[in-house]
Amino acid sequence: MSTKADLFERYNLTQVINVSGTMTALGASRCVPQAVAAGADILTEFVRIDQLQGAASRVIAQSTGAEAGFVTACSAAGIVLGIAGCMTGPDLARIERLPDDVRGLKNEVVVQAGHLINYGAPVAQAIRQSGATPVPVGSAALAHAYHLESAIAENTVAALYVVSHHVVQEGQIPLVEFASICRKRSVPLIVDMASEYDLRTPLALGACLAIYSSHKFLGGPTAGIVAGTTEAVRNAYLQNRGIGRPMKVGKEGIVGAMAALEAWRERDHQAVKKQEATHLQHWQEVLSQVPGLHLEIHKDWTDNPIERLKVTVNPQQAGLYAWELADRLAAGEPSIQVRDDLIERGYFFLDPCNLKAGQQVIVGRYIQEAVEQAIANGDGLAYSLSERRNNAIQAALNWPRG
Repeated sequence: MSTKADLFERYNLTQVINVSGTMTALGASRCVPQAVAAGADILTEFVRIDQLQGAASRVIAQSTGAEAGFVTACSAAGIVLGIAGCMTGPDLARIERLPDDVRGLKNEVVVQAGHLINYGAPVAQAIRQSGATPVPVGSAALAHAYHLESAIAENTVAALYVVSHHVVQEGQIPLVEFASICRKRSVPLIVDMASEYDLRTPLALGACLAIYSSHKFLGGPTAGIVAGTTEAVRNAYLQNRGIGRPMKVGKEGIVGAMAALEAWRERDHQAVKKQEATHLQHWQEVLSQVPGLHLEIHKDWTDNPIERLKVTVNPQQAGLYAWELADRLAAGEPSIQVRDDLIERGYFFLDPCNLKAGQQVIVGRYIQEAVEQAIANGDGLAYSLSERRNNAIQAALNWPRG
């Protein structure tokens, strides 16, 4: 039997220490043992998928308070299928017409302009994939209730609310108020909760669908979990007869998501939080003496019970820019991947949620050594953020040649 080391050697893969968080580009999270075992058990068996999805519906309902649920390819797929379900209802002929033929269907989706972000692909594109048209509410950094009221019109089929650290954080309509307006105007509300711990609030506020990633905080295999009312879930699930076909999930993904949800209910969350706090403390102790680094504990943007270490880099003292430090860490062996989506502000984050025992020590040492070497060699401050971004785009265009 081959080992993990054999796998990485055979395919020339780089070992990664993930202090970025549950990022899709890094494989999202470590799959919990319960999900690994469940997926392995069913992979060598046959099962009626509709029956398995029915069992998943019961597990999802128990975990979220929903009436029903199903598992799809990912959260993005859940958005597409949820909106499509609002458009077609259970009409099988309409389902086969999407996405290009929307004659006679309501097809406008209201969404705050500050929520039309890119989470690896544009939210607006996910809306359009269903055949619907996004209708921005307000402006990027300011949306009021009256903007939403005005945007809702005769052709409005649904409203989409995105809970994510990617969205604009200021000037947005809170979910409670957004949901209240949707209820009063009888507009189906879909809430994207891909990376959120809160499994119950959106549905309790009246959302017809709430969508989660199986493969992020839950630690399941790659999949999306769709929870909501029986009608909305059925209409979204029926899209597997149409545009949902390319978004299908395998038996291992379904049962793995079920096992991950069940494991989440049994997890000792306080023990996990305590362990993560020791990693943060270690980094503070090790990095507090490194020239040019300012450290600060940062609470999660969306109020998940997560804390990260914010590392602000003073380039004059540290001898390199924040993005250069992140790149040098990523280029090492193992590759240390920090959370750098706000790095233009001169800082990145260290997220302890995916660490194996002892990896926090490696991370602290590598950061310390990278700064010391930059100061000693004077080889930092060599490229701008724009150059870094352009290089990343070129690398993407050069794939798979490297």
